[in-house]
Amino acid sequence: MSETSSDWQKTTIDSAQAAAHPETAQAVARIKALRQTIDNIDSAAIALLAERFKTTSQVGVLKANAGFAPEDTKREDYQIERLHRIAIDAGLDPEIAEMYREFVVTEAKKRHQRIADAGGDPGVLDVFA
Repeated sequence: MSETSSDWQKTTIDSAQAAAHPETAQAVARIKALRQTIDNIDSAAIALLAERFKTTSQVGVLKANAGFAPEDTKREDYQIERLHRIAIDAGLDPEIAEMYREFVVTEAKKRHQRIADAGGDPGVLDVFA
């Protein structure tokens, strides 16, 4: 790696740099705007994830009360295929969608098991208790 390419990788982009180097001001402003968009997307994604887990907790209560197992392999198979298609349609690497699915399914199963172990009480999931 040349010294030049190494230097840019260590550069912190900020407003002070833009003021000192007017030729970079436009790029810095655009990066700042894009980062704000990223932050907004992150906020929305976390809020949606919270809603998703609230909903899956309701499923967990219903499963526990009905005596169903926390795991539903048919649903998982359906979700694998569905999320794969959604990822492709959205221009996202399906592997990223699979990592997401694996995370949420694993967490949902853990939560469903905790609810079942608590006799159907969703209060075991209250993170503020």
